[in-house]
Amino acid sequence: MKKATNGYDESRILGQGGQGTVYKGILSDNSIIAIKKARLGDSSQVEQFINEVLVLSQINHRNVVKLLGCCLETEVPLLVYEFITSGTLFDHLHGSMFDSSLTWAHRLRIAIEVAGTLSYLHSSASIPIIHRDVKTANILLDEDLTAKVADFGASRLIPMDKEQLTTMVQGTLGYLDPEYYNTGLLNEKSDVYSFGVVLMELISGEKALCFERPQTSKHLVSYFGSAMKENRLHEIVNGQVMNEDNQCEIQEAARIAIECTRIMGEERPKMKEVAAELEALRVKATKHKWSDQYPEENEHLLGVQTLSAQGDTSSSRGYDSIKNVPILDIEAGR
Repeated sequence: MKKATNGYDESRILGQGGQGTVYKGILSDNSIIAIKKARLGDSSQVEQFINEVLVLSQINHRNVVKLLGCCLETEVPLLVYEFITSGTLFDHLHGSMFDSSLTWAHRLRIAIEVAGTLSYLHSSASIPIIHRDVKTANILLDEDLTAKVADFGASRLIPMDKEQLTTMVQGTLGYLDPEYYNTGLLNEKSDVYSFGVVLMELISGEKALCFERPQTSKHLVSYFGSAMKENRLHEIVNGQVMNEDNQCEIQEAARIAIECTRIMGEERPKMKEVAAELEALRVKATKHKWSDQYPEENEHLLGVQTLSAQGDTSSSRGYDSIKNVPILDIEAGR
């Protein structure tokens, strides 16, 4: 690993955070990897690195960064991941490294991928998992702008003594569940809150926490909520995103974001419900675009669907024949 990073040269640093430094590594066969190196002398990092290995060993999902290997017996622990080429979602939304030209279609798809991943972690992993540090800096994008959720050092397997959830909190200001300040606990609904903030970032292009905004709007949840309440969402939506065709989609996505960030965790939806709503939004948008482009074909398809709903069950596979809407398999990430 030392050779692959040219002696952990500063020019190879991809990012730095609370859990150490991530380097770009080039192996002898020219394949590229990402190496996370703990800080020297920080014993708590060993525990976090071991925790990440335990958590990632339970996960097999296309939108989660793959752990390729680890070295936990040296003075400084190392974790080795697949290399994701296009940086973080934070970089694309707020940084100068990339041209921030994510279209609404890109943003909605990224939101769906992240929501589906969190739904999988909460509901379909072999042991349910809480991420506990969902934020745009922990969502990587590959060359196709496909989302890859990363950084599971703070994550927890759900079947455990809840008292332990009060330790090693890695939540980030701006994304941290407000209930944590009262209970000292993070749970599935905490991930829902954090995802709601990410969705607001995708819609607005604004940072989760910005001290350049007015005092009452420093937190994006307050800023976004006020705009929704006062019916001026269009004022804070990223200028490159909204157009005449997608206003209704963005408005609906904004409503979902507001629901995710309700103060009381019990009032927030589950990630499974959030993922289904966002996927349904994309299906509806795709259907609308298809009907605009091919009106005659759409009339024919609508006729076929009506017949299906009237009783031809053999041709209605994948449809709820009562509601005539797609049945969404949002957790098939394996």
